[in-house]
Amino acid sequence: MGASKPHASSSNRNRKRDSKTQIKEGCPNGTEKRHGTEKGSTVEPGAETALPAAHIPFSTLGQRKPTDVRVTAARMTLLPVTLRMPLKFGAGVVTHIDCLRVCLTVCDAKGRQADGWGETPLSVQWAWPSQASYESRHASMLDFCRRLVHAWPDFSACGHPLEVGYDFLQERLPELLIEHNTPGNGEGGGNDERGGNDEKGNDQPMPYLAALICASAFDIALHDAYGNLHDVDIYRTYHDQFLSRDLAEFLLPDQDGPASFQGQYPDDYFVATPPCKLDAWHLVGGLDPLTPEELSGAEPRDGFPVLLPDWIARDGLKCLKIKLRGNDAPWDYQRLVQVGQCGLEMGVDALSADFNCCVREPAYVNEILDRLRVEHSAIDPLLLYVEQPFPYELEEHPIDVRSIAQRKPIFLDESAHDWQQIRLGRELGWTGVALKTCKTQTGAILSLCWAKAHGMPLMVQDLTNPMLAQIPHVRLAAQAGTIRGVETNAPQFYPAASAAEAEIHPGLYTRRHGQVDLSTLSGPGFGYRLDEIKRKLP
Repeated sequence: MGASKPHASSSNRNRKRDSKTQIKEGCPNGTEKRHGTEKGSTVEPGAETALPAAHIPFSTLGQRKPTDVRVTAARMTLLPVTLRMPLKFGAGVVTHIDCLRVCLTVCDAKGRQADGWGETPLSVQWAWPSQASYESRHASMLDFCRRLVHAWPDFSACGHPLEVGYDFLQERLPELLIEHNTPGNGEGGGNDERGGNDEKGNDQPMPYLAALICASAFDIALHDAYGNLHDVDIYRTYHDQFLSRDLAEFLLPDQDGPASFQGQYPDDYFVATPPCKLDAWHLVGGLDPLTPEELSGAEPRDGFPVLLPDWIARDGLKCLKIKLRGNDAPWDYQRLVQVGQCGLEMGVDALSADFNCCVREPAYVNEILDRLRVEHSAIDPLLLYVEQPFPYELEEHPIDVRSIAQRKPIFLDESAHDWQQIRLGRELGWTGVALKTCKTQTGAILSLCWAKAHGMPLMVQDLTNPMLAQIPHVRLAAQAGTIRGVETNAPQFYPAASAAEAEIHPGLYTRRHGQVDLSTLSGPGFGYRLDEIKRKLP
């Protein structure tokens, strides 16, 4: 596919570089411990915590800019959430989930400090499909999160979060995963409960995608902390005023891509004017009822819709993402038609089909697409793209998908760990990329840049993000310039979980007129306005 290299206008670049850089005074020597005197800095009872490491002079850490930071402390807590209705995708069914919330403290060379927050659902079934028990996989991911709590303050790199996050992903995360997957390995900075998988009754190694999900909350918190320290929206820092490295330090172009990433920064690939409202994609799970005849009587009576037509009517939905099985072609085709017909009758004008890695050969998808085009010509044009039909390990399953791409755009999702995997996918015929903040803010930003430079369209997909997790998610979509809006399904499956955040950002957690509204986000970091959110952490 041919690629055109986008350029930010000079007015856009100048607008973003006029950002505020006031810094709140903190500990003058960089060694004072935080005692919860500021909002959000209290250590929650029972939370896993790593105190600041011994102070290391920034001059020995490769500091290049006065705005550079390093991580000095980390802590985590879990927010358990129960789904009001089960969510089925592929072979997995989710009924409950733990949301990992992380606080990182950063410090600059002058000893000034700030906290930042990140959150992600620990979606075990999505990140780690396996016959091993859910309990053993969940315990393994929690152990890895605890390992990360100790690893981050011990990581001495300094710089912009994109630089520090990239270095951690390249240098430290693979080492930690090897340690974690080594049976009986209890090392890594702490106690025995961070040992290998054999202690949890699970002899399967944790995959890299699961490690990325665990790491994402820490990485998001790092970006938020940096913005908080410098009193600036984090998206106004991805350029050379704050970054010491250009994109050529992180990315390599394909032969038919840009000549070089030298002198380019992520800011060059963001949209000039991010929208305040985004079209909302609703998820139609494999167990979601479409008609009254499908109701069992066990559905919740909590004031929220159950049937798809009721959701479309209440939220004014225009975009539906359909979860399919990938191993039952008749069912998949019928489901696609049923949802499509329902959507047509109610004014829906965009569909996508997600096979969640369960397909094994392109013919399976092609036959469904061909049949849809012939038998339901009104539904076919609504199907904008196909998402991740095949196993996400591209090296192990290098399936050529060009035959599918001739019919519909085909987007990487689970496979899009980073820009290198996107490059491999592009060689195999994949045409687009679904970004997710659950694979780290750092990785999502770099993947965005590489994909756009090579003419690959983007979507931003959900991991059923509630509470704080929703905010970096929708902000990425607004900055990326997706083919259409953002997937957001937490309002379907656990709307009550985000009640505290919805008091401040009502338009983010209730979809109206088919959209989510970002206009209440403001202030430094990701614009959480955390001091106004009345959430008591466990």
